[in-house]
Amino acid sequence: MTRQANSFMVVLLLAAMVFSACGGGRNIKRMTLKDRIKYAVELFKDGKYLTAKTQFQIIVLNNPGSSIVDMAQFYLAECYFNLKEYITAAAEYEKLLNLYPRSPYVDDAQYKLGLSYFKLSPKADLDQKYTYKAIDEFQRFLEEYPESEYVSEVTKKLQKCREKLAKKEFISGNLYRKMGYHRSAIIVFDEILSRYYDTSFAEDAYYWKAYCLTKIGKFAEARDNIQALLSKYPKTEYREKAVKLADTIDMALKKAAQETANEKHNGTPANHQSPRGGKDG
Repeated sequence: MTRQANSFMVVLLLAAMVFSACGGGRNIKRMTLKDRIKYAVELFKDGKYLTAKTQFQIIVLNNPGSSIVDMAQFYLAECYFNLKEYITAAAEYEKLLNLYPRSPYVDDAQYKLGLSYFKLSPKADLDQKYTYKAIDEFQRFLEEYPESEYVSEVTKKLQKCREKLAKKEFISGNLYRKMGYHRSAIIVFDEILSRYYDTSFAEDAYYWKAYCLTKIGKFAEARDNIQALLSKYPKTEYREKAVKLADTIDMALKKAAQETANEKHNGTPANHQSPRGGKDG
């Protein structure tokens, strides 16, 4: 084959590629709205999200009053989601929910809105703005669509979000404990037990709260937390430590009771020296 013939074949191949990229010979500008949406959906299903996104954008911008433009708006958001552009996807899902509240796609959009924020949620030690947003949207989904097929999946992801927030709180409380700020640690552990009682970190919070309470001399409260830990989590990994801590607490309580009895018997104030630890002491 001559060099001229080779050049001609290259031109033909390039022309074919352009022809294919422009819709395989379809005159998109002359398509009806339904045909154009159908064409864009085909691109989406073929995984051509960038090309499909352009088509859906054109449809949405040029047909604001159409009765089926909500479908294009949903798929536009889906394109961004599949391209992992989750912030933009969330904005497009919200646009659908706000502009087309009666659309048959609103339940899917509400679910994917929460999922977009879930995808943006970072590690527990970082800022949890998107985790809170995911929780809000997932809770709204469960309230508005309790019969949806996505309920089970949303519930699981919602719990994962709560676990992450509980972990962030526990990291903070544990840091206070290690630094000797036992009262501050107790406040954080209380927050976990109050707001995230259904997470795996509640078990940790019970034990370390009891530990910190002993450090500031609040033995009765410490004993209550140990009892709650062993009652709610009979197979807890803290069992051995909890039993030892309970023995320490009992000894401290007996000592305090003996000092009180001596005080009454002698008629003089007892010199109470409750052991306090760290910087809260």
